[in-house]
Amino acid sequence: MSKFFYRPIVGIDVSADFSVIAILAPDGEIYRKPFKIMHNRNGFDYLVDQIKKVEEEFNMKTAIFMESTGVYHLTLFHFLKDTFEVCILNPLITNCNKNGDIRKVKNDKKDALTIATIGKFQNVKYSSNFDVEIYTLKSLYRDYYKFTDSKSTFKKKLSTDLRVIFPRYSSVFSDITSKTSIAVLKKYSSPEAVLNAERDELINLISNNSRKGLAHSENTYKKLYDAAEEAVYIGLKSPSLFVKIINTIAVIESLENQIKNLLSEIHLLMRSDRISDEFKKNVQLLYSIPGVGELTAITIISEIGNIKGFVKPKHLVAYFGLDPSVSQSGKFNSDRNVMSKRGTRIGRRALYAVALASIRKNRNGEPINRVLLNFYNENMKGKSKKVGLVAIMHKLINYIFSVLKNQKEYELRDPKIHSKMYLTNKSNKAA
Repeated sequence: MSKFFYRPIVGIDVSADFSVIAILAPDGEIYRKPFKIMHNRNGFDYLVDQIKKVEEEFNMKTAIFMESTGVYHLTLFHFLKDTFEVCILNPLITNCNKNGDIRKVKNDKKDALTIATIGKFQNVKYSSNFDVEIYTLKSLYRDYYKFTDSKSTFKKKLSTDLRVIFPRYSSVFSDITSKTSIAVLKKYSSPEAVLNAERDELINLISNNSRKGLAHSENTYKKLYDAAEEAVYIGLKSPSLFVKIINTIAVIESLENQIKNLLSEIHLLMRSDRISDEFKKNVQLLYSIPGVGELTAITIISEIGNIKGFVKPKHLVAYFGLDPSVSQSGKFNSDRNVMSKRGTRIGRRALYAVALASIRKNRNGEPINRVLLNFYNENMKGKSKKVGLVAIMHKLINYIFSVLKNQKEYELRDPKIHSKMYLTNKSNKAA
């Protein structure tokens, strides 16, 4: 039974510019017909007046339920949370309950009633926390990932165009978006321009940007000149394609500036007093796990929120969408189950990056995480790389859960020693 069973409930179906409100009396009956408010000062004040009327009439506090709808619910939630008890529901919960009738009817009034009914009669999980600075941090790093993806898209476009115009260009510069490559392409965007360029001028351009000495610059110039000669012979010749390359470079440089600004703002925010000491400590705890970078730690902590909301590591596994989907009916039990992927997508992406780093080695040959690398090599033989990485991600979630719950930095231990310590502690507690 829901703890709000004996209280009046307010259900809010949030849209971009307005919301529809449904109110249930303590006995579960509809208190008044669902009504609409606009997302402005008058609308918000009217809603507060109506809720206070309900509380005065029944002489008890209300509970307000609304869905997490992107950013649309944030202003209303932020406006109400200091005065009333406001609960945010996962849309997956409400979607499972919205089409329970025989008739296929869906409108905002019905959805608002459904949300209120769920809050009153079902014992569902909800969230009531909202930190403006953590939300700001989330917005910043999510934009960082979006711009990074966009940059990768335009790098592929640049590579595609160069293969048509300048077929062997990638053999000269392994990274076509390196500082030296971009400098060359901006000044000499076509093979003909490279061939007609002053030799010393082009060598100096390569030398100033690469900073690898004159011999390296002369060798690069020779490769570039040979590639340009071949491109004139076999490449497509179209001035419009050269313009496209310049435009693509401009977009890449603009995205790089935006990414740089976002990272700078993230670091400034993390160093400021606006972020709680508890959050900063949790970031440092995660940073103690080998393979976890600063931005990755910030991402994972922000996505998790309060670790107290997770009782077991399995709950955290499900939150990241790494739990297996289940398909079973009667005697049929599918053996082709995949990850549910119903949790935090950004958090899963950050965790995947940590898993990749955990099974790599440093330049000196030392593994990033010796325990995870050994587990990957010994237990994942004959399995695909993706299966192995998901297993590593499960291990990492156990580490993250333990580090945050115990508020202790990660310690690299051999699994056999760790098992022995666990059994010893368990026997001591039993005694």
